[in-house]
Order: sequence, then C-alpha cells, then structure tokens
Amino acid sequence: MTKLTKKEVLHVAKLSNLTLTDAEIKKFTPQLSKIVGFVGQLSEVDTNSVEPTNQTTGLTNVFREDKVISENILTQGQALSGTDNTYNGLFKVPAVLENRT
Repeated sequence: MTKLTKKEVLHVAKLSNLTLTDAEIKKFTPQLSKIVGFVGQLSEVDTNSVEPTNQTTGLTNVFREDKVISENILTQGQALSGTDNTYNGLFKVPAVLENRT
C-alpha cells in the first residue's frame, strides 16, 4: 500500500479547494493512501489485447432538430423590462475587465 505524507494530503486538499483540520488529515491520510494504492494496481493489468474504448453506447452524433419556437422568444423590450439599468437598448452592467496597461 502506498503511504501518503501529510504534505501530499494537504496538496490534494488544496487542489480540491478544501480546508482540513488536523483530525481530518489524520483520518483521510490512510483512506487516500488506499485509493492511490488501488489506482496503482490498475497499471499492473495487462491491457495489450484490449481495444481502446471511448464510448460504449453505440450512439453517434445524436442531436435534436434545431427548431425556433416563436412563442418562446422575447422581444428586446420584454427582455429589458425587468431592469432600469439600460444603455442604448442593452443591459448596463459593471465592467468586468480591468485596464492592464
């Protein structure tokens, strides 16, 4: 079994955007070590005679027909009717980009 270090567990937690207590680190270290060990076992499986698979349903390019339903289309006035913050017939919103010159 692979034994992960506290540093490695904290790295995984950071990648997962998790903050762990010392008790949680102690609890999860052996669990995560087992998981890594099981994944490592997959590399031992002989897959030389197995064809690569990228999907298993047999379906290809299943799309619905693109239909415009005019009852579901809002006019510009209807779309803007829920706000008072407009400019030249468009929604006016705070800037989301900064000038980086």
